[in-house]
Amino acid sequence: MASTCHNIDPVAGIYIHIPFCKKACHYCDFHFSTSLTYKAGMLDAIRKEIVLRKSYLRGEAVETIYLGGGTPSLLYAGELTQIIDTIGNTHTVSPTAEITIEANPDDLDPARVRALRATDVNRFSIGIQSFFEEDLRWMNRAHTAQEGEDALKRVLDAGFTNITTDLIYGFPQLSPEKWTANMEKTIGFGIPHISAYAMTVEPKTPLASFITRGKEAPMNDLQSARQFTELMNVLRSAGFEHYEISNFALPGKRSKHNSNYWNGVPYLGIGPSAHSYNGDSRQWNVANNAKYMSSIAEGAIPREIEVLTVSNRINEYLMTALRKIEGIDLDHVSAAFGTPYSRLIEADLRQFTGNNWIIKSGMRFTLTDEGKLFADHIASEIMVE
Repeated sequence: MASTCHNIDPVAGIYIHIPFCKKACHYCDFHFSTSLTYKAGMLDAIRKEIVLRKSYLRGEAVETIYLGGGTPSLLYAGELTQIIDTIGNTHTVSPTAEITIEANPDDLDPARVRALRATDVNRFSIGIQSFFEEDLRWMNRAHTAQEGEDALKRVLDAGFTNITTDLIYGFPQLSPEKWTANMEKTIGFGIPHISAYAMTVEPKTPLASFITRGKEAPMNDLQSARQFTELMNVLRSAGFEHYEISNFALPGKRSKHNSNYWNGVPYLGIGPSAHSYNGDSRQWNVANNAKYMSSIAEGAIPREIEVLTVSNRINEYLMTALRKIEGIDLDHVSAAFGTPYSRLIEADLRQFTGNNWIIKSGMRFTLTDEGKLFADHIASEIMVE
């Protein structure tokens, strides 16, 4: 990487959206294309946007780079290196930067893993979802159960130690026994970080259509709640810290990139549909590959911008802080936004301390395990106008 720095504060993150997938998972509503026809042009546009947006992070050191999508593991190691080098030539990048690639197991053959070992990538996010063949077929995943196990072994054998896997729970086919087996197998591999998500039915996805037409059963909230509760118990017993509602880490293995999102650190999003945040505003690029590439070719960023009001900023803090192990700190709210806001929020939070959904410690409010089941409802009740 071309440019490095030492102990510069504050820090920032860069997210790169690679909008290509081999096939469409039935539950996914992210922006992607299953055609690689325009891959070279898209990668040129992404590198050009990195340069065009040089001033966005105001010279702050880049502490995390996250290659997401889509499926970044479809790219060759050389293509990834070109993107990472463009960032290094454009920004000051910490020598200890966390550089994550999202990967599907079917891409992680021995040659690809060896090639990635020679890049600056130092963290993998591997989309396992389930170790059961019938579940993967139901989701329309591109990989098999065996490929999931093989990918984890290969990445570990290659010497990568900073790995997270995704698991999904709360869909009708996932029996309690299978869910326990998925968790225990992941723990058995020694994976230090696990992200686990309840299956949600997003509009305009094949899954939503199947349920509407009666071809698939709807999701069951009670099943999701039971499996989430077991998730908390099993991973806690295995030494994991439940540091954000959907994220569990062994000591020292939290995701720096996602933690920055939740802590309100500025980040730059590059690529079609990518979001950026600088403390004052949010912006997002057009979710259309052709429009994105043609705009960038003309030196224009195809984006929309939302300037954040005080109430926007408070509500974003409340939503993210509530999901974290540290909880909502009303001393921070007072310092950042004024005491009247913290008093208002405290009054709204008080209703949830009585029913054991929230614990109050000084001016800090954190969710109990039961409260985590109702986090979205609690967040909606404490939003400020």
